[in-house]
Amino acid sequence: MNIVITGASKGLGKAIAEVFAQDGKGHTFFICARNTGELEMTGKVIQDCFPGVTVYCKTCDVGDKGSLTAFAEWILAKTGKIDILVNNAGIYLPGSAYGEDDGMLEKLMEVNAYSAYHLTRLILPGMIQVKSGHIFNICSIASLTAYPNGGAYSISKFALYGFSKNLREEMKPHGIKVTHVLPGAAYTDSWAGSGVDPNRIMEASDIAKMVYAAAQLSPQACVEEIILRPQLGDL
Repeated sequence: MNIVITGASKGLGKAIAEVFAQDGKGHTFFICARNTGELEMTGKVIQDCFPGVTVYCKTCDVGDKGSLTAFAEWILAKTGKIDILVNNAGIYLPGSAYGEDDGMLEKLMEVNAYSAYHLTRLILPGMIQVKSGHIFNICSIASLTAYPNGGAYSISKFALYGFSKNLREEMKPHGIKVTHVLPGAAYTDSWAGSGVDPNRIMEASDIAKMVYAAAQLSPQACVEEIILRPQLGDL
């Protein structure tokens, strides 16, 4: 399969790439991230660990529409068929809706919501033409429940969830699946140094395994929503 993953240099994006790569089916990956060094290292690690796959890497700031468009055009120049699109890239900045810095909402919306909207619109025509494909939008538990210091982050994740739910309805007649993934806290680099016990929250691979499982079903079945929380509940 041809698989596109944004924000794939580390965390959930990297874990999702790895779980698909290890199934031995020789997938082709198109991955992006902002940090060129980290991205290329991730691509090399996956390629070395799973020689049967092909990994293409391109630096991209998904919050910049021009950069995102260049990423999509680069993909489509290499293949006209995308089987899986994982809109994973996102950032978290703490704050309150009334007190956070001016411009924070715009920044978080650009990265966490607009990027998925724009990239999906660029990739979709090919999926619609062949009447197949699966889109995973990595939302958040914050898409469902407001919490202290959530502010613009929670707003942006609510927006992504709304986009994903609308897209699910729109894609039904085209044979394209859409899955909203809403994970709670999972241990990634963003939690390093936080003082939180890694055993208190989920592993990135937990979310990746659920995404992989949802992608294995028959064309007649669609997992619309995946909600995962730490066993002891949200932090």
